[in-house]
Amino acid sequence: MRTPVALSIAGSDPSGGAGLQADLKTFHEFEVYGEAVVTLITVQNTRGITRVETLRPELVIEQLRAVIQDIPPGAAKTGALGNSAVIQAIAAEARNFSFPLVVDPVLIGKHGARLAEPEHIALLIRSAHLLMPNLHEASVLAGFPVEDLDSMRRAAEKLTELGAANVLVKGGHLRGHAVDVLYMPGRGFREFPAARIDTIHTHGTGCTYSAAVTAELAKQTELELAVERAKQFITHAIQTNPGLGGGSGPLNFHGPRR
Repeated sequence: MRTPVALSIAGSDPSGGAGLQADLKTFHEFEVYGEAVVTLITVQNTRGITRVETLRPELVIEQLRAVIQDIPPGAAKTGALGNSAVIQAIAAEARNFSFPLVVDPVLIGKHGARLAEPEHIALLIRSAHLLMPNLHEASVLAGFPVEDLDSMRRAAEKLTELGAANVLVKGGHLRGHAVDVLYMPGRGFREFPAARIDTIHTHGTGCTYSAAVTAELAKQTELELAVERAKQFITHAIQTNPGLGGGSGPLNFHGPRR
């Protein structure tokens, strides 16, 4: 049997908790071969980001074409992309992808650094098999406040109208339980609840969650089940975080034994 392959198109986090480093660790845990196209370099740790340098679009695309031509992935995901030129270039390539694309629309990093503009991310929405915004990102992209389950559902519908095939609005910042809402046009809504975990160690949560979904899609898992397994993984990863660093520390990338 062919080894499943997943591709991350994202920025680098030298502390290892987010970005392509988190993606590759997650792919490995899901027993998927991981590839990574670097879009930007950050200077950061658990306490904050002090510098972001975005790579030239042509260098990003050369990386992307090289890996796709030689070891084509079964699924790919995007993370922090940096600027409009890089996003436009990736969006143009994504129109010809023969595999599902998970778009994690990273607008602002955990420490507040702006990593993309919303109008640029919108270019990728039409190529997304699954769009995974958090509440803030959903609010910006949908154009209205998203702060409860009703507005999460409305935002998901709006974002599919803008071109995304499916949308998962993440409710990690909801009051009460952390409920994520998956909308699949023609199939309706599915909610994925989890008890809120009282911890500051949530660095890389969005990256890890979307990477887990991507890994399952690379194994040709049906979308709803892929999200269910990824939700279980990310909940366990937060609950069992190793407590590293002096700020918002990384997750535990060793998932529950399956």
